[in-house]
Amino acid sequence: MSSPALLFDDVDLSYGRSPVLTGITLSVDPGQALALIGPNGAGKTTLLRSILGTVRCTHGHIRVLGKPVNKVPAGRIGSVPQSADLDLSFPVRVHQVVEMGLYAELGWLGRLRKGHRQRVTEALSRVDLADRATHRFGHLSGGQRQRALLARSIVAHADLILLDEPFNGLDGPNRRALVDTLRSLKQEGVAVVVSTHDMVLAEEVCESTVLLAGRQLAWGPTKAVLADEVFRQAYGRTYVG
Repeated sequence: MSSPALLFDDVDLSYGRSPVLTGITLSVDPGQALALIGPNGAGKTTLLRSILGTVRCTHGHIRVLGKPVNKVPAGRIGSVPQSADLDLSFPVRVHQVVEMGLYAELGWLGRLRKGHRQRVTEALSRVDLADRATHRFGHLSGGQRQRALLARSIVAHADLILLDEPFNGLDGPNRRALVDTLRSLKQEGVAVVVSTHDMVLAEEVCESTVLLAGRQLAWGPTKAVLADEVFRQAYGRTYVG
């Protein structure tokens, strides 16, 4: 069996001296998806940031793609943030945003060759945005921007993709396109971690779920976690799927 794409072993995370998220123990295999669920402020974004190495692990250990966080080669982790990490007024084209996924491979001054441009075109096709390649990124809808940022990870051939609330405010077509793309990526062996308040999405896409509220309350198969009594404790209500 292959090793986990992501492994947390009794991890505490901290921005300063005091931990803000504690007791995290979980794993995600290649080709599998994990949902991060919890109330606002529960620590979902903090956990995602720890995988990228921007939040300190003060207890336990984290392994990403079989390595310590600071040893993972650039480009192997893709990230789709909650809000675009780009100024929407900046005159950047959609294909240029996707090309940013190649910077780890080419360097900032590297020259795109025919094969790289083909990869960009294929990544845009995967997210059904090939016809928007020359459009201004800031002129896309919110759902289209999320899909363009996902294409940025796809073009890099990322082995692990992190998404922070990717379905907020999406209409039906954009939601379906994103779900279909995530399922396709999983079939290719890509591991996915999704922070979400969307329980239906968790059941649709994610084999496992971790429930957070400043600490890990539960981790396991998605249906089991959503049906657990601890879900009611975290949210003050029972989830009805």
